[in-house]
Amino acid sequence: MADIYRAYDMMSGQDVVLKIPNRMLIGDPAQFERFQRELEVTNTLNHPSIQKGLGSGQYNRTPYLVTAFVDGKPLRDVVAEQGAMPTERATALIRKIADGIAYIHEHEVVHRDLKPENILITADGQPVILDFGLALTKSARRVTYANLTPSAGTPDYMAPEQIEGQRGDERTDLYAIGTMFYELLSGRTPFSGDSVQVVMQQHLQGALPRLDHEQPGISPQIAAVVARCLQRDPADRYADVRAFLHDLDNLDSVDLSVLEKGTGAQTALPFWYSPTFRTVVVSILVLVAIVVLALAAQGLAPK
Repeated sequence: MADIYRAYDMMSGQDVVLKIPNRMLIGDPAQFERFQRELEVTNTLNHPSIQKGLGSGQYNRTPYLVTAFVDGKPLRDVVAEQGAMPTERATALIRKIADGIAYIHEHEVVHRDLKPENILITADGQPVILDFGLALTKSARRVTYANLTPSAGTPDYMAPEQIEGQRGDERTDLYAIGTMFYELLSGRTPFSGDSVQVVMQQHLQGALPRLDHEQPGISPQIAAVVARCLQRDPADRYADVRAFLHDLDNLDSVDLSVLEKGTGAQTALPFWYSPTFRTVVVSILVLVAIVVLALAAQGLAPK
């Protein structure tokens, strides 16, 4: 969606990141709206776990965004190299990530695309969350990408409500945090498959593996914290990220009943996103087209 450059700021003498919307998409109103939203979000946040915005502007009527350059390694590479992490390290890392997400939620922003590719780990172990291109703000209008599905996000980390085309809220980010926590502790995501469609279906209907049974050394308390984040119904997850952090800091009082509950019932798929609805719409459109062509043909016929 954008071209990203490492650049040198001649005013400050520092390396920065320059982000410019892809020229092929500048004419797309949805893409422009999302870029403007990212400009707004990045320039108003200031937290150690969030990439800092430095400014924005336009050049030849093309908008651009400038952010701090983060010298770090993608969390995706860290997981690929190390596999499952010790509980203490994984918990310390996810706590810092969650604290950054709690901060943006308190500023009425939802990230909606949390994944290891969007998190850099610096040499001193500080995670920095990047890419607010799909972020949702309280006042944001609903926009859709041209030529793409209504779902926004990355399948392995998408909450069921995102897959169903809903906008999502703070609990949507909690689902992604739970998925990443599961992956840090086990070296793999809780749901997988041979295709994007299979992965999405697993999120909607698959049984959540019990982490303390799948990975030796994981306590039932940690498994319960992860399981609560990954409940299929948003109402069954933590109310907010601060509640999640509270349980991480008070493992002895964690409610273990969620481990017996599993993921809960499948969330209801809105009828207008169902295959049946789409089939009906296509059939009606085809019928209308046939009628219009028939009427046109009659009008052109010699009298």
